[in-house]
Amino acid sequence: MPFGTKPGPDASPVDFNRVYEELIVPALEAAGLEVFRADQERRAGDIRADMFQELLVADLVVADLTIDNPNVWYELGVRHALRARGVVLICGARSTTAFDLYTDRKLRYGLKAGAPDPSTLEADRKALAEMVRETMQCWQGQKVSPVYQLMPNLQEPEWKALRIGQVLEFWDQYDRWAQRLELARRADRLGDVLVLAAEAPVAAFRADAWIRAGKALREAEKFRFALEHLQKGLAVAPQNLPGLREMGMCLQRLALAGEPGHSLDRARAHYLAVLQDFPKDVETQALLARVEKDAWIAAWRPTDDQGRPANTAEQMRKDAAYEEALLRTAIDGYTKALRLAPGHFYSGINALTLMQLYRHLNDGDSRYDAQFAAISGAVRFAAQASFETSRDYWAGVTLGDLEVLVGTPKTVQAAYRDAIACDEKARFSLNSTRVQLSILKDLGFSPENVDAGLAVFDRALARLSPAQTQWQPRQVLLFSGHMMDTPGRPEPRFALAKEATAAQRIGAVLDQLDAGSQDMALCQAAAGGDLLFLEACQARGVRCQVLLPFEEPEFIERSIDPSAHGATSWTDRFYSIKAKLPVAPRIMTDELGPLPHGIDPFERCNLWLLYTALAGGIDKVRFICLWDGGGGDGPGGTAHLYHEVKSRTGRVNWIDARAL
Repeated sequence: MPFGTKPGPDASPVDFNRVYEELIVPALEAAGLEVFRADQERRAGDIRADMFQELLVADLVVADLTIDNPNVWYELGVRHALRARGVVLICGARSTTAFDLYTDRKLRYGLKAGAPDPSTLEADRKALAEMVRETMQCWQGQKVSPVYQLMPNLQEPEWKALRIGQVLEFWDQYDRWAQRLELARRADRLGDVLVLAAEAPVAAFRADAWIRAGKALREAEKFRFALEHLQKGLAVAPQNLPGLREMGMCLQRLALAGEPGHSLDRARAHYLAVLQDFPKDVETQALLARVEKDAWIAAWRPTDDQGRPANTAEQMRKDAAYEEALLRTAIDGYTKALRLAPGHFYSGINALTLMQLYRHLNDGDSRYDAQFAAISGAVRFAAQASFETSRDYWAGVTLGDLEVLVGTPKTVQAAYRDAIACDEKARFSLNSTRVQLSILKDLGFSPENVDAGLAVFDRALARLSPAQTQWQPRQVLLFSGHMMDTPGRPEPRFALAKEATAAQRIGAVLDQLDAGSQDMALCQAAAGGDLLFLEACQARGVRCQVLLPFEEPEFIERSIDPSAHGATSWTDRFYSIKAKLPVAPRIMTDELGPLPHGIDPFERCNLWLLYTALAGGIDKVRFICLWDGGGGDGPGGTAHLYHEVKSRTGRVNWIDARAL
């Protein structure tokens, strides 16, 4: 927009600073956005570098076309060239007749005496806020840039590829945030990852973080929750190829787990759609082949409630042979991937294994013998090169898998031991390889070699220490509830006289849930409901974890201090609980970094609790709340947690504070 006072459409002056301060800023803040104008940049350096970077990464650009200012038109053109979406056009008193934007929707606002018209200002603010909300909500809808509308095959540039070195403050902020995100991911703090993902400063960062969070959740086998975050990231970046692959893997695993609404057909359709846009992507083609392989295995290997084969070995071999058409489809899929990238040893070893299984199940049928001979040498070369240069676990496993097909028990064990040495603490990787060997065992393929391989992995898994085998709770007991009323509170909510009854009700709910040492409890530790819940959990042997929004002294002063809560024992009770915790309370600013602008610390901490609980497994969460049913808590409060958990699991235990 223009800055300062400029001649308006009728030559009378317009104060654009007042338009910004009185109309644009309040409207955008009402829509939930943080507002920034280019002339607020105070750093030394090239203003164009800052402007280009800001036009690239901003969630939304508002362009005021009241007058034909060349800088405004140029900047609008830059945004239209860089991004297909996220532009709102406004103009005062008149609507621009420029041909290129003549048909574009614009918001007209009132002007009077060179400033926003007081008689229409409130309505104009509401209209602009609503237009902004609509634009942000339909991100995947119509492209607003005429460049991308008229050139449908044009791809938006990757925002990281356009990183400008001079804009240090912006990228320093990103680097610090990305480092915290990566540290949380490496430490398997999935709740931390999810909070940080939601706090990314712009949509491009959030999309990247949600997809990374989805991958971490998928690796932790939280497939439903992973899918939710992948979909959020892909809503902003629909062509993100790693995110699309991850989404397919989640759909595939949910189908295999028998989740309602999920099937291998859905996963297959997803991969085929991705290949329409990325026809040469070998990873997607290999994942599609994995769907066909899973369809073949599902056809002959039904399992019981414990995941064990439900049929006899003889019946499984007969059924596997009968389903040879599905087996050939899977072989064709992997060989197609190998043709796309001859060095893709993952596709190669799967093709070779399935070819040998075809031969084994069909009385030595030689249909694939020539292909096997041609491919096996290439796979060995590619896997050996990767293993020697990067010590990659999966390359080493591929060499072990090859020995299962053509080697001896001794060479099988030697190759698998070399691979395990690269990733001996990764239970997921070890289990994944063992599962594939168990499928070969079910079909009676090369028994001596397969048994030799299974023995190696059984030994490696048995050697994992408890610290390397992450403890998984049976239930995650999430609590949120009212603090004890301060003396003289105008409208009593949780008075001191209700403490004993509240403690009894909390204990009754825990007993109903059979809470014990196999479970985890999560909450803050404020005087009132939180401490009553923690005391009840510790009495039942529940493993408790406390997350605090502040450093301990500040938290005690604000949320436990006895003078504020009418009882002298709350502080002592906090320290007594803390002494029995298996790990010290986690402090939000230490774990997640400084509080983002405009975020309430208690709301952030409640979301941290929610995501930490959900990351443990949506089906495991049991929410207990001490709540009066009101909606005054705000986002992240008890009401917010109640509705979030109820929408996902329905497993909510509400203790009505009004009925104590």
